[in-house]
Amino acid sequence: MPKGEKGGFPTFWTEFGSGPNEALLLHCTLGHSGAWKGMAAQLGDLLHMTAFDIPGHGKSGKWDYRGPLQRTTVDMALAFLDGPTDLIGHSFGTTVALRLATERPDLVRSLVLIEPVFLAVAFADDPTSRVRHDNELQEYGQALKSGDMMAAAKSFSDLWGGGRPWDSLPEAQRRDMAEKIKVVEQTTPEVVDDSAGLLASGAIEALNVPTLLIEGANTPEYIRLVAAGLKRRIRGSQHAVVEGAGHMAPLTHPKQVAALIRAFLGNLPGENQPLAAARN
Repeated sequence: MPKGEKGGFPTFWTEFGSGPNEALLLHCTLGHSGAWKGMAAQLGDLLHMTAFDIPGHGKSGKWDYRGPLQRTTVDMALAFLDGPTDLIGHSFGTTVALRLATERPDLVRSLVLIEPVFLAVAFADDPTSRVRHDNELQEYGQALKSGDMMAAAKSFSDLWGGGRPWDSLPEAQRRDMAEKIKVVEQTTPEVVDDSAGLLASGAIEALNVPTLLIEGANTPEYIRLVAAGLKRRIRGSQHAVVEGAGHMAPLTHPKQVAALIRAFLGNLPGENQPLAAARN
């Protein structure tokens, strides 16, 4: 499990599988690269997968607030790419994959966006959804202002934790999430306000990359709005739902998510694996 500097940031990464195609896995905030283990185990014959810890997470360096978190993570991701690669992102990782694809489409063979949290899409398409979202996170905002990071982490997890009761999480995990919650706040400009200008510039509509959008059947409404908005904007994109899953679908339903990815990749140009066979 190597460690070095990627995109100018101290980075830890791990690798899964030995398949013929290269894939880069981009995890969610409050997560780490090892969370892909279950899903990656199902795709090892198809992909050679590299997963790295984003800043302030896992074994990568502590976040030093040098600038936008998404920008630094994109730069780290770019340092792993030598040629056309399948990008597979979850939650915040989808926003990194999407931005990378708009900047360097020559390095992207395909996009898999699992539970995309590019909330700016939802809020642009349905402005009332931002009011509902902000109301739901009032306690989160108040906890941040008061410095109660544990309460902030609980509030965030209640909405985005895939239905896992806060009290069911190990104490060490809860403490770790509380320590990282300030880093999560650093994603707001790009994810919520689209400070990178992907919507205003038309960069998403200009994409010509095979794209699969995956959401859990029990996901928050904002994910459904984001997925629908991206599907309208990315021509030819596909959409799939994982029954019984919430926001943490790659962790809670790794086999189902992997099966959808296998079927999608099997139908990319140059591949000869039929969809029906990929689902068996």
